[in-house]
Amino acid sequence: MISSNIAPPPLSLLSSSPNNFSFDLRSYPNINRGDALFFAPASEPRLSGRVGICPQPKLGFLSFSLSPLRPPPSLNATAKYAFPKRFNSSNLEEAFMSVPDLETMNFRVLSRTDRYEIREVEPYYVAETTMPGGNGFDFYGASRSFNVLAEYLFGKNTVNEKMEMTTPVVTRKVQSVGEKMEMTTPVITRKAKDQTQWQMSFVMPSKYGSDLPLPKDPSVKIQEVPRKIVAVLAFSGYVTDEEIERREQELRRALQNDKKFRVRDGVSVEVAQYNPPFTLPFTRRNEVSLEVESKDY
Repeated sequence: MISSNIAPPPLSLLSSSPNNFSFDLRSYPNINRGDALFFAPASEPRLSGRVGICPQPKLGFLSFSLSPLRPPPSLNATAKYAFPKRFNSSNLEEAFMSVPDLETMNFRVLSRTDRYEIREVEPYYVAETTMPGGNGFDFYGASRSFNVLAEYLFGKNTVNEKMEMTTPVVTRKVQSVGEKMEMTTPVITRKAKDQTQWQMSFVMPSKYGSDLPLPKDPSVKIQEVPRKIVAVLAFSGYVTDEEIERREQELRRALQNDKKFRVRDGVSVEVAQYNPPFTLPFTRRNEVSLEVESKDY
């Protein structure tokens, strides 16, 4: 949906740079989350809107660029969202979930129950940044971190290369202490052991390997994630700190009865979000995962 019958936001709501600005949609209660808003006055024919693919629609975050109008995306790129793919489902909730047909990390399923599966994940690279604030899914922390990583992916790097989108976006809890690329999925969030900080990371397109362009923003780091075995529990709907806590405990309880694997000591939960904000809640795919090891080890 495109809305054009509302006034642009006042300057007090904007966070801007010379060529970009963003604002908080929570100040516009009559706007449906997921709507795309384009403020294009006649005096500025070169204003084009760009919606951030942040997986949390309730954050209401949009960003705009003052740049020449660009042609619509190719049919092939659009089809990746119009015709999503599905994972093998273990229960009724998973049967309705879908994800964009974008590149993701490689893994193989070692075992599966009706609530979780055990995966062996191949090594992959991520671009990551530490999120401000004390929780992983507040408006300012999530939207700022997502935009920092998106800017790197879409050209704010040493070779100004634009990379393709991937999936998921990953958020993980951690200890407190250019070139446009293809987008991948998921977005991953990790929670810190001391409950004070989170990190957000984008999975990098595999074709780059270790030859990724360097970020211009010093807050963005490139890291290699080694091969690992994880237990994964999928769920639909929207991600909140409370929901993550509930799903993590559900996964930990289920793993107590696993005959082959146990949760590794001291590991933190990771949260993977696969879908853009306009995805219907019951079709969204989110995952919590914990690194595990063999009980025979």
